[in-house]
Amino acid sequence: MKFFLISDNTDTQMGLRLAGIEGVVVHTREQVLSELNKAIQDDSIAIVLMTTLAVASAPSEIAELKLKLSKPLIVEIPDRHGSAKIGETIDAYISEAIGIKI
Repeated sequence: MKFFLISDNTDTQMGLRLAGIEGVVVHTREQVLSELNKAIQDDSIAIVLMTTLAVASAPSEIAELKLKLSKPLIVEIPDRHGSAKIGETIDAYISEAIGIKI
């Protein structure tokens, strides 16, 4: 089982490549969804890492896949800008999943 990265910038891709994680750089919503669908179809990929801006390009589709799929695990990671509010995103996913605002 391996990791795979879907990134909006080459800096993140290069950094994770140094750690042995392969990935792609995408710039449009269509590219994000296409690469994510390819990763979902690949049985060797256990965890898909996605930068915040990549997730932001198709948030509803990705949120639905996160809730629906047991494999691969889709994980949002902050990019080099670090301006994302990951905690708030996680709270929103939990609230949506259980129907209670936390």
